[in-house]
Amino acid sequence: MCPTVWFYLAEIYRILDEFPVCTLSTLAERMGVSVQATSRMIKQMADNGHVNHEPYKGVTLTPSGERIALKVIRRHRILEAYLVNVMGFGWDEAHDLTDTLERAANDKLIDRMFEMAGRPTRCPHGEPIPTADGRMPVVQDIPLPEWPVGEPAQISRVKTRDSARLQYLARLELLPGQPLTITEHAPFDGPIHLDVTGETVALGRDLAADVYLARQ
Repeated sequence: MCPTVWFYLAEIYRILDEFPVCTLSTLAERMGVSVQATSRMIKQMADNGHVNHEPYKGVTLTPSGERIALKVIRRHRILEAYLVNVMGFGWDEAHDLTDTLERAANDKLIDRMFEMAGRPTRCPHGEPIPTADGRMPVVQDIPLPEWPVGEPAQISRVKTRDSARLQYLARLELLPGQPLTITEHAPFDGPIHLDVTGETVALGRDLAADVYLARQ
């Protein structure tokens, strides 16, 4: 199977994890190609039994497509963990570097990286790493703006690939595992105020929506 197909399937899985529908336009934007090119690829994958496509309802994965997607996502997140945990790259660098490396990494190399990275269960951004037998661990968390004021929490994951946003969050020490408490939602769509280990941090609502919280 063409590696490009693998990455399409993985991106469809990611989109469906965020949105109720995976449209051709959203998929094309994520893949950095035209809608026409995406439409041709979807037809090919549908013919091969990896996706279903219903006009106006979007693209979904078949069981075989989901198995491939989870394998690709596992490889990607292990590579990110290795780059950060072992090689010392920043979490803002990991995604783009992994995009470059993952086409060349075979399963034996990925397995060795998994061991050297400490058998991680999550990538540096907090996203769960699918198991070797193709299961995605369930994560129970919600976006930061929906978390109740005054209730202790910890950062579960950060759902952005934008390096500038990741760098800024790192400067504020808003990383996966960080405990915090929301102290105030400023009125009129103002910032959300956080208590982070005794320091007050103000976070804009747009950026706050990328941060997911769970119970400590």
